[in-house]
Amino acid sequence: MSTAPAGGAPAADVTAAPIPAPGFVRSAAVVATSTDEDHRVDIRSGHHRLAADEPASNGGADTATTPVGLLLSALGSCTAITLRMYAQRKQWPLRTVRVHLGYEKGPDRAVRITRRIELLGDLDEAQRARLLDIAERTPVTRAVAGGTPIIAAGPALPTTPPAPRAPSAEPTAAPTAAPTAEESPTHA
Repeated sequence: MSTAPAGGAPAADVTAAPIPAPGFVRSAAVVATSTDEDHRVDIRSGHHRLAADEPASNGGADTATTPVGLLLSALGSCTAITLRMYAQRKQWPLRTVRVHLGYEKGPDRAVRITRRIELLGDLDEAQRARLLDIAERTPVTRAVAGGTPIIAAGPALPTTPPAPRAPSAEPTAAPTAAPTAEESPTHA
């Protein structure tokens, strides 16, 4: 499959990360591709296309949000979606969820994320408290706050076809392909 990212040349064929280890089920898969010499990265998550870049002050062209902006976007959207789903299931009168996030740098390279949640609607105090409690346990909140391990998933895929091998007398097994990002579920 060859597709053209917005404003760019066709992207090379890519596959998602290798098949998950036993006991794990992949709930999302993303392919991030950096080409040329600039900082822009084209991102494919399922059939959705995103991009990341750095501001000009950091050597980028400021054509998209920063990777940290994407992280905050993931946290904010997961928080809002989870609270909306919970309120709908409980049939609570939640009209709007607005999540304000900040990424702050401190002394000695310390960093933190601040989050303020606005809940608009005719909710009582117990409902508001429950929603704020739920916000602390969303999938992305847990991944970020819990320090989800990042595991090297194997060697990089070859960029050129391997050289032909000399014929062998031993039979070889047919290769199995890893699922593409389109075949992998993308929502946690």
